[in-house]
Amino acid sequence: MADIFENFPLWAALLAIGIAQFIKIPLHFFATKTWQWSLMLSTGGMPSSHSSAVTALSTAVGLREGFSSNMFAISAILGVIVMFDAAGVRRHAGMQAVVLNKLVDEFNHLLEGMKSFRVRPNQEKAKKLKELLGHQPIEVLIGGWLGIMIALLVHPFF
Repeated sequence: MADIFENFPLWAALLAIGIAQFIKIPLHFFATKTWQWSLMLSTGGMPSSHSSAVTALSTAVGLREGFSSNMFAISAILGVIVMFDAAGVRRHAGMQAVVLNKLVDEFNHLLEGMKSFRVRPNQEKAKKLKELLGHQPIEVLIGGWLGIMIALLVHPFF
C-alpha cells in the first residue's frame, strides 16, 4: 500500500486534475465577477482537467518508463482519445443540450399557458440538461499544456 504514494504518474495526473479544476474558479471570477465554487466539481470550461490529467499521466510515464516504452505509447494514445472526445463528442453533446433546453423552455411555457384550461396536464415541468459538457479546442490545448508542466514540475519530488 505504501507503494501507491510513490506512484509518480498517478500523483501527477491527480494533481493536474485538482489544479485544472481549481483554476476554473478564479478564471470564472475574472470573467463574471462572481465566485462559483461548484466549478471545482463540474465538467467543461477552461482549462480541460481531462486533458491536464492525460498529458500529466503520459508525461510522467514517459519520464519514468522512457518515451519509447510501450507504457508511454498506451498512455499517449489513450490521452489523444480522451482529448479528442473532450473537444469533439462531449462538446457536441453540450451543443445538443442547448437546443434541447430551448425545447424544454418552450414546453414549460406551453404548460404554463395550459393552466387556464379546464383540463390540467399531469406532466411535471421538464428539467434542463447540463450544457457545459465538453471543451473548446483552446481549452483542451491549455489543459494539455498544463498537465505537461505539472508533471515536469512534480518529477523532481519523486
